Amino acid sequence: MAAISINVTEVKPLGDRVFVKVSPSEEKTSGGILLPETAKEKPQLGEIVAVGSGKLNDDGTRAPIEVKVGDKVLYSKYAGTDIKFGGDDYVLLSEKDILASVS
Repeated sequence: MAAISINVTEVKPLGDRVFVKVSPSEEKTSGGILLPETAKEKPQLGEIVAVGSGKLNDDGTRAPIEVKVGDKVLYSKYAGTDIKFGGDDYVLLSEKDILASVS
């Protein structure tokens, strides 16, 4: 999946989507071997920086999103859209792609 680059000042996710700042991936193994860019795994951990208003139910009400800005989350490896924003890596994903909230 290709990353996109955008030049805006703020991102507001729609519906049940969340905007997550990706935690940096490991630069070296536990044994001290430096990893080349091609050998690094895609990160699955990040911090939520923006949330949408929630999923719209059939009766017109909104289901609240279970996570909030500042939560650290574990998400599906190949979920969402990768985005470069202000020099940092982010992913825009649906709430259902979040697997767990971590401390």
